[in-house]
Amino acid sequence: MINIDVKGDVVDDGSGAFYDWLGIPSTHPSAVSAALATNPSDEVTVNVASGGGDVFAASEIYTMLKNHVGKVTVNVQGLAASAASVIAMSGDKISMSPTAMMMIHKASLQTYGNADDLNHDADVLDKADQAIASTYEAKTGMNEGQVLDLMSKETWLTAKDAVDKGFADEVMVFDEAQAVVTNSAGSMIPKASLNKLATLMIKAGDAPDNLAPKPQPNNETKPTLRDAKLAILMGKTQKEG
Repeated sequence: MINIDVKGDVVDDGSGAFYDWLGIPSTHPSAVSAALATNPSDEVTVNVASGGGDVFAASEIYTMLKNHVGKVTVNVQGLAASAASVIAMSGDKISMSPTAMMMIHKASLQTYGNADDLNHDADVLDKADQAIASTYEAKTGMNEGQVLDLMSKETWLTAKDAVDKGFADEVMVFDEAQAVVTNSAGSMIPKASLNKLATLMIKAGDAPDNLAPKPQPNNETKPTLRDAKLAILMGKTQKEG
């Protein structure tokens, strides 16, 4: 089984290298390609919790997953918005957590120039919207006009909404009565009771050494490795940052 997490921003490979260097979660095509290459015929589980990002990077990932030989199951764990919702459409089966949401909207970009430039960019956006809409059409069975109307309204879908409209196949069901598995001949003290007792003992000053809060050193906070990397990108030394 191949597990792929679609978390953080969806970015191109060049940007993804910087995200990785900074330790910031992201999803980019080369990482997905590398995961799929570990076993080209194995089943894939894609866990999605992302606000989206680059349309073309999402398209590349969607295409790789659709072309994968093994079954692709998508689990929307949190938010599948914008480009992340396009990736979600790659699943042979799409499940959504009861608390998850999906959001679809039209593409956008920052532009500058004269009337010809703006008209050109508007045409590019129209084409991008049609390309995005095609992924939703293939999953839901809606026509292009219906999908584009939902996109123009920036439509937010609950798990139930997504299933009703065909964007997902099912709402996940959890076992709320799941018991704690034990291997004991006697009765165990509930964990919640132990936590409550530990809190009372700490307040009374009677807590064992391993429960008592550790004294915190009164030193200046040292910059983390990520802080140092950000300082390099911003053109600052650690002392200036």
